[in-house]
Amino acid sequence: MTAKRQVILGAYFPGVNHDTVWSDPASGSHIDFDSFEHWARTAERGTLDLLFLAEGLRLRTRGGQVFDQDVVGRPDTFTVLASLAAVSEHIGLAGTINATFNEPYELARRFATLDILSGGRAAWNVVTSSDADTGENFRRGGFLRHDQRYERAGEILDAVRALWDSWGSTAVVADKASGRFLRDAHVGDFAFHGRQFDIAGRFTTPRSPQGHPVVLQAGESPAGRDFAASRSDAIFSRYQRFEEAQAFYADVKARVARFDRDPEQVKILPSASVVLGDTEAEARDRHRDIRSRQVDPFTAVVLAEMVWNRDLSQVDPDGPVPELDPTPEAPKWIRGRAPLTQDAHATAEAWRALGREHGWSLREVVTHVFDRAVFVGTPSHVASEIDRYTQERAVDGFILGSHVSPVGLDEIVDRVVPHLRDRGVFRAAYTGTTLRDNLGLHPPSGLGEPPARAGTHRTAS
Repeated sequence: MTAKRQVILGAYFPGVNHDTVWSDPASGSHIDFDSFEHWARTAERGTLDLLFLAEGLRLRTRGGQVFDQDVVGRPDTFTVLASLAAVSEHIGLAGTINATFNEPYELARRFATLDILSGGRAAWNVVTSSDADTGENFRRGGFLRHDQRYERAGEILDAVRALWDSWGSTAVVADKASGRFLRDAHVGDFAFHGRQFDIAGRFTTPRSPQGHPVVLQAGESPAGRDFAASRSDAIFSRYQRFEEAQAFYADVKARVARFDRDPEQVKILPSASVVLGDTEAEARDRHRDIRSRQVDPFTAVVLAEMVWNRDLSQVDPDGPVPELDPTPEAPKWIRGRAPLTQDAHATAEAWRALGREHGWSLREVVTHVFDRAVFVGTPSHVASEIDRYTQERAVDGFILGSHVSPVGLDEIVDRVVPHLRDRGVFRAAYTGTTLRDNLGLHPPSGLGEPPARAGTHRTAS
């Protein structure tokens, strides 16, 4: 009998978007350390694999004014994750750090340090940006043409890995007490020469417990998918509906194989929001209530403005989708957030078609389009669906979240995870010592022989 594929589970901290229901009495601070600590302790209590923390580098503005529904003052990602390393023992710590606005030496040192201090639990979600508005915060001018984003990201990741490898697998401190004597006089020497970077020197941070922290990426375009398939350990995907997820999974795994890598060594992990109820009807009612609070009239207009790129404050959100033409060529009306579409005119027409087909208002169309609740139902039903996606190779697991933070994860851990354990597809206790161990990932080259290609995916014992 073939062993069941084991589900990978992470948890994201709800971020700067409409998904978080700020008005919910259960919603807590997005700034206080108590919120992050509660989130981490809950995830570890559920034996989840990793925490996923997003980061924004600019406050969003609308018509030149700071958008008043954003989280303002979110602490630095590295500082939060390092603090969480001190109050947890097993959970992976994944930070979203931009490859466009950082330098290889700094990134290599900070992630290696986090990996050392956490005992081998660090992960880097590599993101890029061609957003000149965000780049205004950075000395280099901040603008990078869209076609150069992945060139820089590829080079920065290759350079960072060169720095991590500069200590080698045999480089050790001879005097552990003082740390002054090295077995290899060339430890830390590095040189990297490319179109984006030309650097050489000596790296100061020892080889970390994982060798390389786990690397995640979220590529969607053909170039992005190739980048992720050639370089990442896991892919954070937005493809959540079963057929789309299965198609994305097959496409990316095929790309991984074309790069002569083991497809089982690249994990596909979409984000997914969960809404639970004691009955299916209760879950659906709760889902409708949550959606109505996520997309209030003002939010519906703002989300539409991200497509139309113009002021729609005079549009009635409870009326039809506007017949006004988008103005993608105009100066950006909303700044500091990635565009929602590559073709604003086609998206606007698709929204109008949805409205005509279903008799929906603009707000109802927006609510439908931006619904992020992938799993709605009883805990048993949600566990069954997570299992189905995994066994039928639409995903390797999910990064789960809720509409409230930080306590929304408690319900998932307490009510869904036990059903996954009963199905024999999720651990009851941690078995590995590092995030790589728990994800079933090989060590980096030179740090030990990988297991045979067959059976590299985690299976039930």
